[in-house]
Amino acid sequence: METTDSGVSGERVAAIARGIRRRALELTIRQGGCYLSQALSSADILALLYGKILDLGPSTAPPIPEAFPGVPRPGFHPVGADYNGPRDPDRDRLLLSAAHYAVAVYAALVEVGRMDPTGLKQFNADGSSVEMIGGEHSPGMELTTGSFGQALSQAGGIALARKLRGDSGRVFVFMSDGEFEEGQTYEAIQAAVFYRLGNITVFVDVNGQQVDGATKDVMNIEPLADRLRGFGASVESVDGHDVEAMERAAARPHENHPLFVLCYTDTARGVSLLETRKPNLHYVRFASDQEKQVYVDYLETM
Repeated sequence: METTDSGVSGERVAAIARGIRRRALELTIRQGGCYLSQALSSADILALLYGKILDLGPSTAPPIPEAFPGVPRPGFHPVGADYNGPRDPDRDRLLLSAAHYAVAVYAALVEVGRMDPTGLKQFNADGSSVEMIGGEHSPGMELTTGSFGQALSQAGGIALARKLRGDSGRVFVFMSDGEFEEGQTYEAIQAAVFYRLGNITVFVDVNGQQVDGATKDVMNIEPLADRLRGFGASVESVDGHDVEAMERAAARPHENHPLFVLCYTDTARGVSLLETRKPNLHYVRFASDQEKQVYVDYLETM
C-alpha cells in the first residue's frame, strides 16, 4: 500500500495494527529490550493514519534503509520523510513528536509496504539509520524532534507556510500525552490557534504512563480536553483502540482551528503479560532467560 485508500476496511486497519504489535514484540525479544508498550498503545492510531487517513504519495526512499548518513551539513538530505512520499503541496505530512515511538512507525511502514521487512534487522544496530529513538534520517521521520514538545512547534511553522501558499495538503502530528507536561507544547497550541491553523490535526496517544510511572501521579495533565479547549483548539476524546471512533473524530470539521484527537489507550494492548508490570512499562526488558521464553511462547499465539 503506497497511497491512502479511503475504501480500506476496518479489518485491514486492524490487521496492520496486529502486525505492528507483533513486530514490536519480536524486536523486543531479539534486542532484549525496547519501547514495546508505546507500540502496543499506539498501534491502532498509526494503523489508521498510515492505512486510511493520510493522503501520502508513493515512497521515494530505498525499501531497505541505508546506513546513517552522518550529521546535518551542506548538501545533506535526510531521507526519513521520503518514506512518507514527496512533500507535494496537495499531500499530507506526518510529524512524529515522540521519537521513542520510532519502533511503531517502522513496523507500520513495513505493514503498509513502504519499507522492506529486512530493514527491521538493522534496528538499533551500530551505523544504522533505523534507530531506537529516531531522527530525521530514520524511516518515517521528517524531523529530529529533540526534547519532547518540539514537533508541534515545527508543525505550526509548516502549516502556516502551507496556509500562506494556499497548499491543500494537511499537517498531521503524532504526540504522546507526556508532552503535555512541557510548556513549549502549550505555546505551540496558542500559536496554532492564533494563526488559525485549521490544517493541523494532532493525534495524541494518551496512555497514562511516562518514564517515572503513571502520568497522573508524576504530573497530572487532566482534564486535558478542557485545557486544550481553553486555548481555543477543537478537541475530540476517543477510545484509542476504536478505529471507527478515531476516524470519525479526525473527520470533524475544524476550519481555522487545530484539531486534537485525544486517543485513550492501553499500554498492554495485545500483550496481556504486561498487565502485571503496570505502570512501569516505559521501557520493557526481560529479567531472565526464563522470562524471555515466556514472551517467545506468547508471540506464537499472536
